[in-house]
Amino acid sequence: MKAVANERDVLAIESHGQPADLPSSTYEMICRGAAINPSAPALSFFATAEDYTNAERWTYSELVRDITRTANMLSRLGVQRDTVVAYVLPNLPETHFVVWGGEAVGIVCAINPLLEGDAIGELLNASGASVLVTLAPYPGTDLWPKVQSVLRKVASLKHLVLINLADHAPGEQRFAARMLQRGECSRLHGEEGVRGAVPSHIGIHDFGEVVAREPGMELCTPYRMNRGDVSSYFCTGGTTGLPKIAMRRHGNEVANAWSAGQFLGESVGPGKTIFCGLPLFHVNAVMVTGLLPLSRGAHVVIGTPQGYRGDGVVQRFWDIVEHYRINFFSGVPTLYGSLLDVPVGECDIGSLEYGLCGAAPMSVELLRAFHAQTGIRILEGYGLTEGTCISSINPPLGERRVGSIGLRVPGQAMKAVMVDEAGRYVRDCVADEVGQLVISGPNVFIGYMRPEQNNGIWLDLADGGSWLNTGDLGRCDANGYFWLTGRKKELIIRGGHNIDPAAIEEALHRHPAVQIAAAVGRPDMHAGELPVAYIQLKPGTSANEAEMAAFLRDEISERAAFPKGIRIVEAMPLTGVGKIFKPALRRLETVDALRSALVEAGIEGATVSIADDALHGISVHVGLLDSELEPLAAAALGHFPFSFSIAVAQDSKSSVDGNSAS
Repeated sequence: MKAVANERDVLAIESHGQPADLPSSTYEMICRGAAINPSAPALSFFATAEDYTNAERWTYSELVRDITRTANMLSRLGVQRDTVVAYVLPNLPETHFVVWGGEAVGIVCAINPLLEGDAIGELLNASGASVLVTLAPYPGTDLWPKVQSVLRKVASLKHLVLINLADHAPGEQRFAARMLQRGECSRLHGEEGVRGAVPSHIGIHDFGEVVAREPGMELCTPYRMNRGDVSSYFCTGGTTGLPKIAMRRHGNEVANAWSAGQFLGESVGPGKTIFCGLPLFHVNAVMVTGLLPLSRGAHVVIGTPQGYRGDGVVQRFWDIVEHYRINFFSGVPTLYGSLLDVPVGECDIGSLEYGLCGAAPMSVELLRAFHAQTGIRILEGYGLTEGTCISSINPPLGERRVGSIGLRVPGQAMKAVMVDEAGRYVRDCVADEVGQLVISGPNVFIGYMRPEQNNGIWLDLADGGSWLNTGDLGRCDANGYFWLTGRKKELIIRGGHNIDPAAIEEALHRHPAVQIAAAVGRPDMHAGELPVAYIQLKPGTSANEAEMAAFLRDEISERAAFPKGIRIVEAMPLTGVGKIFKPALRRLETVDALRSALVEAGIEGATVSIADDALHGISVHVGLLDSELEPLAAAALGHFPFSFSIAVAQDSKSSVDGNSAS
């Protein structure tokens, strides 16, 4: 099966409709993938980048066995179709066993292990988790203390299943690793160990021990999940703030994996190898480097528990690619920027067909530079948790339009529409007309757990369908390629992670001197965006940036959400109806970030101006005093996801637009 090359291919796939015999659940979908070749490699895992050649490996028959054992273990703990199994885990083989085994018998809830304890507890309570799977205490890890600190606050929790990292130590080192683990338990909790640190009504289970006792040939529960059953809860809307939990069905996940598989074709299938470096609490890793390849008989390589963040993973990435003959991987813009600093050298990376990029806008110059240096095509895409994962992507076999988020995947409708001031549908947009992006299809979720959070997310297009308002602004060109032109949502995307500005603003408003506060994203060439806070003080009060920063240290528990800059202003820009006009603040930060980048590149005295073009989004114009500085300026500006032009004062010479492909 060939991959998609253009919009005609998408329509051709849709003309046949979805197969009537699509799997009824994610478990069944993986079992079908395993049946292609049960002895083929399914999953490999190496614990450290230094030891990347020494991986544990599961064949497809072994993978299904361990997923089935995990499902049966959870059933024995009382998990049923409406029971929530939460996991707070790094990237491990067991994480896949828990995700797919948990979905086979209940509802899986993914929680970010990088969150602080209170935030983890809040999500456990919000999801109503009955079972929690997490790491046992182990030297050098900080997950257990965070989780243990909130267990008494989660009334719904009945069982705690602990995964011991000592189980992944090489055979001859495993005994010593076990002793280290026991020593850590004693250090933290004395003679009673973990049992004394966990409420008595919560049962404690060692994952490795209890799973080994379960049969792995078939599911013990008589009930079989179907497409209408809820499969998973994924947290979205930011890493901080009010929990926003998206509910998805088996049919959503099966449909999206099938659609993505049709789109990508033979590039994901038997004999292909996919690298998993993104965190497995995120839909991209779970779907793109999980259900999708596993449903098609491909080989998934998990690189360290920390993924791309693991010590040495980026530095050794090309060696890893050569060793495993990696065919594709998925990442965020900051990863590609880091890989640019790692020479390919003598490594044979000819196996790589392409890399996928999502989560945040990618610099046009970065995309071009990466391709020029490595020869690897980057396929930019777009998706959201509420749409299961992938909604659009640049075609593997067709034209890759730089700056575009590509063609919609088969089976999912997607378009730009005009809405009125009340948010009601008016009409569809014509080609290249900017509007609200909406999606509809079997991959679209059923809603958020909190009913009030569902207000306004659905649009009635008077066609009998159910359309999700993505909150993003964009356009569709005459050839079916979509382009993002702005985010109506105010989330700050830092290195692919979402930060709710409300968490910063609410903390600032607790300061007695703050009258108005606003948090916005500042463009950053490494992280994509960094949070910055603006403050207007109450009349008659005084405070400075250092005092505000000190105050916030006790108010904001998430390190990622802590502002990288605090600006105290005399008056906040407001709209005609008195609302804070955040676009003006973002413009200030954008101009300052670009000017700072030029100064760092050795360019003084440059003028920077920006315009918000309705068709292409933000565009940047830079004025220089010396034409010899033009290449330096182009390189500096190319690290940001904006189109740009450069003029030299003495001769008005202009460079080529930095986003001319759009």
